[in-house]
Amino acid sequence: MPSFDVVSEIDMHELDNAIDQANREVGNRFDFKGSDSKFEYADNVISMESGSEFQLQQMLDVFFNKASKRGIDLLCFEAGEAEERGKRAYQKITVKQGIDKEIGRKIVKKIKDEKMKVQAAIQGDQVRVTGKKRDDLQTAIAMLKEAGLGIPLQFQNFRD
Repeated sequence: MPSFDVVSEIDMHELDNAIDQANREVGNRFDFKGSDSKFEYADNVISMESGSEFQLQQMLDVFFNKASKRGIDLLCFEAGEAEERGKRAYQKITVKQGIDKEIGRKIVKKIKDEKMKVQAAIQGDQVRVTGKKRDDLQTAIAMLKEAGLGIPLQFQNFRD
């Protein structure tokens, strides 16, 4: 029986490259000279550190530019509030991966509401969609691409 998996993942290698490129650009730019600005990545959180909130905003723009050029969807990131402590400013960007239960339920409900001849089941942080015909699965993929659920979706393990 044909099936595919709906997932929301980031290519971690591309994310590391985007962070490295952003660090290099911030290190080379004249407006960041002497500010000791940097990006650090650990545990699905990107930490930004700089001399002022304005520089943090500039760093955020640089990072988003590098990430989008590397093919990473910007919906995967959630920027936190900038905070100033002493003479430094800090901000965290949360990297969102996986489909949580609430969005998984929305995907299943959306497929059922369209009355397609496919079944959807939540399996951990992904949703498996099965059907009898390949065309029905392709229709489900097209519908989910246009659904606008607020997270980037990828479709993997398409099997006949």
